[in-house]
Amino acid sequence: MTLDFTVENLGFCQINSPLNISNFTSDDDRILFHTRLINHTQTLDATGRPMSVEPAGPRQKIYFDPEKTKAAIVTCGGLCPGINDVIRSLTMTLSYRYGVNAILGIKYGLRGLNPSYGDKPMALTPDFVKDITHIGGSILSTSRGPQDAKVMVDCLESLKINILFCVGGDGTMRAAEKLTEEITARNAKIAVIGIPKTIDNDLNLIEKSFGFDTAIEKTVESIRSAHVEAKGAFNGIGLVKIMGRLSGYITATAALAQGDVNFVLIPEVPFDLDGEKGFLKALENRIKARGHAVILVAEGAGQELMQDTAEQKTDASGNIRLHDIGLFLKQAINRHFHEINLEINLKYIEPSYLIRSVPANASDSIYCSSLGQYSVHAAMAGKTGLLVALRNNEYIHLPLAAAISGRRIDPQGNVWLRVLETTGQPPEMKN
Repeated sequence: MTLDFTVENLGFCQINSPLNISNFTSDDDRILFHTRLINHTQTLDATGRPMSVEPAGPRQKIYFDPEKTKAAIVTCGGLCPGINDVIRSLTMTLSYRYGVNAILGIKYGLRGLNPSYGDKPMALTPDFVKDITHIGGSILSTSRGPQDAKVMVDCLESLKINILFCVGGDGTMRAAEKLTEEITARNAKIAVIGIPKTIDNDLNLIEKSFGFDTAIEKTVESIRSAHVEAKGAFNGIGLVKIMGRLSGYITATAALAQGDVNFVLIPEVPFDLDGEKGFLKALENRIKARGHAVILVAEGAGQELMQDTAEQKTDASGNIRLHDIGLFLKQAINRHFHEINLEINLKYIEPSYLIRSVPANASDSIYCSSLGQYSVHAAMAGKTGLLVALRNNEYIHLPLAAAISGRRIDPQGNVWLRVLETTGQPPEMKN
């Protein structure tokens, strides 16, 4: 499959960069998209060359005059460790590196760009943001749900915004793409830069999303607690439910990081509940053999088992409201062991909101700082309709259209095979 990685520019760059450095990034430079030789021969671009992407980094000539530039930052969707780190990095880089002093924070997500809500933007300065990395969540607050692109662009124009940084997930990147289309249709000179935020780490083409490392670290703490609870009681079972609507990356990675998990249940690998080869029988065998078990389940796992329990609804972002697999499993496990007259002591732990709301760890803080810096470099050079991402250990520019969620764990791939080796669970729990 060949993808178009062409990045849009607002116009010709004529202003000398204020950065006092010698190693500027050239637009003529390209980074190979694939690392394996077989992929190079199978995926060629229109010129017959291997697919490549534009590198991120400061340009020697920039489009916007820093003294006349006004930037805005908006954070959308669910909370995630590292949002404040990104806000701080954007503000510091704009102000100290480029001399941009007019920076606004848009309150409450995209609704802050709809004047009918009455949410006034706030001024962001280096002094204001210098200590916000110690705070979880977003100092700008967030919201879910779409807003009319025409209304939002009207608002940007009325505020005289030149650059908009959108921090959010798949829905936010789609909204940023619509904003870019509306801005282009008006021939307005507003750069739109996306910074991908999805704690599930489920965006295609991207190495990892910020907040993921912190999520793993905090999930491991919950697994340790579940393991202690399970071993501290007769036939103890620790059941932990964490994030992962459609992708089990947090679940699988946390299990690999903490080897005390005995069962990992993810959306990509369906399982039966009952029957000789089902999950409950496998858990029964584990309890009889070892006297305790730890189960880690992603919130999107096993949804097909609960389809008849309630009508499916959607949230403000259009995401399907998931049935609660954690409570469902808790009830099913208690029922099963009651029916076979075997005593168990089950402890259920759901740490998702604790994980989402904590400050970023050191690894994520470094990553967020880099994303903010590279995003400012792209914006000041007049690039638009893109997101900054890490791929193959290189920071690159990707068109917003490429930021499609849908990254999944391959049940035949190395990650899942390592999970099976670590947990010792049956490779398939289907009758």
